[in-house]
Amino acid sequence: MSFRMPPEWAPHERTWMAWPGPNPTFSDAEELAEARIAWASVARAVRRFEPVTMVHGPGQGESARELLGPDVELAERELDDAWMRDIGPTFVTDGNGELAAVDWTFNGWGAQSWARWEHDAKIGSYVADLAGAKTYTSKLVNEGGAIHVDGEGTVLLTETVQLGAGRNPGWTREQVEAEIHAKLGTTKAIWLPRGLTGDYPPYGFGTLGHVDIVAAFARPGVVVAHHQPDPAHPDHEVTKETIGILKSATDARGRALEVVEVPAPTVLEADGHWADYSYINHYLCNDGVVLCAFDDPRDETAAGIFRRLFPERTVAPVDARTIFSGGGGIHCITQQQPRV
Repeated sequence: MSFRMPPEWAPHERTWMAWPGPNPTFSDAEELAEARIAWASVARAVRRFEPVTMVHGPGQGESARELLGPDVELAERELDDAWMRDIGPTFVTDGNGELAAVDWTFNGWGAQSWARWEHDAKIGSYVADLAGAKTYTSKLVNEGGAIHVDGEGTVLLTETVQLGAGRNPGWTREQVEAEIHAKLGTTKAIWLPRGLTGDYPPYGFGTLGHVDIVAAFARPGVVVAHHQPDPAHPDHEVTKETIGILKSATDARGRALEVVEVPAPTVLEADGHWADYSYINHYLCNDGVVLCAFDDPRDETAAGIFRRLFPERTVAPVDARTIFSGGGGIHCITQQQPRV
């Protein structure tokens, strides 16, 4: 392949999302209704900046239209869950106007007991077809939330995801890196040991360590990193280790990384367990930053950090607490299609 994954801040053609339907993540009518309101809020925020296509299950178009309004495009397809970052394709370009898509193997975030993926495993190729992109399949079990690139050869990964027994048993670190580099056009991987505490059993619907809640490139050479300042939370030590690794790392071009620490919200527990609320799980779209908000005193601190990092973009906070109760955030429910 001569394709590479553009960084998230590169221009987008559109954003893809998936509409929540009845499933184990939203176990009753009230939870599902709240999830749909939250997903719609994100879709409308993104639509301020670029086109949005929402994939919905059979017979759910009318309910989606009511909450999304007329400006969001709809597409119907069988779904299991609603995390388009993970079930959708990873789009790549060749720099000459051609769009392609990587269709990773999806198995319910490591074949977790609560997950279903019969339909979601096919969404990557479906969305790629709708986008008119040539599809490259991969045998690597991987999700879009488990990678983050700088557009200049560097990718962030997490040991408990790509090297986890539930995803890729028998794969070595070298084999994982070779496949990632071949599909994304990257040349150097920076491995973080794990994700946030709330992303693992027994705490709800976790991904077992996705990087996009922990660290993300803001531009080449600059990473935003989740920092838990309260020693009472187990993520205090987790993020201390993560930030230390990032500060000692160099990227594909040999640059030492500048690490911008973003403090966690003040709340320590949510839904009966350690909170993994994180501002890192934001979404960059054309001229905008759709930022997770939590009705927390640190919301404005985080917004200020992102305004300084992206002075040319509008920072648009959206309440993400309902999304996090389902196991993810704003980045997890969006997937960019780069402009070619």
